[in-house]
Amino acid sequence: MLNARYPFNNAAITHPLLRDFDFLFRELGARNDAERTVTPAADILEAESGITLRVDLPGHDAKSIQVKVEDGVLTVRSERKAEDVPEGSTLRRQERASGVYARQFRLPDTVDATRVEARYDNGVLTLTLPRREETKPRVVEVKVQG
Repeated sequence: MLNARYPFNNAAITHPLLRDFDFLFRELGARNDAERTVTPAADILEAESGITLRVDLPGHDAKSIQVKVEDGVLTVRSERKAEDVPEGSTLRRQERASGVYARQFRLPDTVDATRVEARYDNGVLTLTLPRREETKPRVVEVKVQG
């Protein structure tokens, strides 16, 4: 039998009853419901040229990833299928989530939503959201008289 693995540092939980409750709630939170939606982690970077979003979608097929912009909201949606358990094996613990991954971001008015670019590489979806030309910073030359 496999030993229970605690992915978080629970060294502070010393009372056995509290440890059992902690384990129970972790197990309930890790169950695999067909209707469950996973919120993927994301990084947001901003530069003068625009915004870059990096969304973690490990193990997803690039063809299943959908990116949609509607009414100023960017939606990323994908589904990762559960892996089959080989015959003769018993799944003792499942921590890698399968199911629908979805995340929404409200876009600022400065973004040109018609020119969004997407690239998927090594489990990370990178979205490039360029600024609209009229919102880009511009340099104005100051003439000095003297």
